[in-house]
Amino acid sequence: MTVLALHDAVATYGEVRVLGPLSLTLAPGECVALVGRSGVGKSTLLSVMYDRWRNQGAALMPQDLGLVATLSVFHNVYMGRLDRHPWWRNLLTLARPRPRDVTEIGALLTRLGLDDKLWTPCGELSGGQRQRVAVARAIHQDGGMLLADEPVSALDGPLSEVTLTALTDAYPTAVLAMHDVDLALRYCSRVIGIQDGDIAIDQPSHRLSATDLLPLY
Repeated sequence: MTVLALHDAVATYGEVRVLGPLSLTLAPGECVALVGRSGVGKSTLLSVMYDRWRNQGAALMPQDLGLVATLSVFHNVYMGRLDRHPWWRNLLTLARPRPRDVTEIGALLTRLGLDDKLWTPCGELSGGQRQRVAVARAIHQDGGMLLADEPVSALDGPLSEVTLTALTDAYPTAVLAMHDVDLALRYCSRVIGIQDGDIAIDQPSHRLSATDLLPLY
């Protein structure tokens, strides 16, 4: 993977500028946290990144998760690789999943504490469980890098740490929009603070404390 870059990126809604112009680079192996209060442009920036970088292997975990409520946890996770298989195999998997796929996805769900939910429809899960299913799907997608919008916002304590560890193990190169600044500083190597649609802070995590980020909120 090469260095990825945005140059003078701008996003607008109608005639209103909501982001930028801003520029940044993302080097291989960098895990970047996007922090800032709600509505400042973190999700918009992730969307711009995905539009620019999707053809370079970027995987996206949106905040709305994008799960299919009527399908099982297995099938929702399997969807992470739909584009890698012929249509007939995907259709067959709806009725008769391959044992190898069941084993692989089952092991991933076990790591995320969802081993007993393999065949449960996603519509029957709690918010935190659905979020972990979306994490499992992103990991199963196995892209070159990850763009994730609040990947652990519905999780507390040890579950958020287990989930972030699984994500960052699978994706050493990632951009994570996060509301928990303590987790952001612990799990990400770099922090970008967004304020009023622009970059207000861009520093290595080890040079920052939670207090340094308070003005963003």
